[in-house]
Amino acid sequence: MSKANVPVLKQPKPKRKNSKKITGILILLCLSLLAVLFFRSSLSKISSITFEGSAYTSEEKLLEISGLELGAPFFGTSSETIAKRMKKIPSIEVAEVDKLFPGGIMIRIKEYPLAAYELTVDDGLKGLLANGTKISLGIGSMPMQRPILTGWREDDPNLAKLCEALAQIPEEQVSDISEIVPSPTLSYPDRVKLYTGSKFEVVTAISLLPAKLEYMNFILESQDPGILTMLEADSYVPYEPHEEQNDTTHE
Repeated sequence: MSKANVPVLKQPKPKRKNSKKITGILILLCLSLLAVLFFRSSLSKISSITFEGSAYTSEEKLLEISGLELGAPFFGTSSETIAKRMKKIPSIEVAEVDKLFPGGIMIRIKEYPLAAYELTVDDGLKGLLANGTKISLGIGSMPMQRPILTGWREDDPNLAKLCEALAQIPEEQVSDISEIVPSPTLSYPDRVKLYTGSKFEVVTAISLLPAKLEYMNFILESQDPGILTMLEADSYVPYEPHEEQNDTTHE
């Protein structure tokens, strides 16, 4: 009697899908736990805040405007948001924010350049930046050779234009200009008078000043004191002896 062939039973294959799901869940749990531990640790907090490049605003004011504080969440505010906050300070032209993990924030500031000075009885010496912003300066402090502006109204639109123009001119080209006063006419609403340390009186317009500087400095260096007009046409008239005396009295 022959034996019947018994079929070989196949071994059940492991269920791969279930094992993958379990592995994925475990990984997510581990990542969640690590995230909780990280955000509770000092590594996720701001440990240092550094400002660089600011000369006209105190560090306390900068810190207040930035909205940052030590111990606050490092990832709580983006660099772009912090930079926009810093631009609320009128003297700041550009602010760049670098986040230095772990915990460090560096804010680099570029301020508008100094254009001129204003001297008043009540407020003393003020600096005027390229955008017309006024800044306080210490008594006797004039860090750059820039003109003093007198007789200007706060709401005069030409004041900001003058500051913008002066800020673009190198210091050595305006070093002899001691005072600038408004002198508008119907033909030239932005006309001004410049008084120089070399005893000249210069009549020009804000819109023409940058283009006329080279000629002005040539006359100042090569001629005797007098009245120099630089508008559509240029002219130079030396002082008569009594006029020069009166001009010296004005100075």
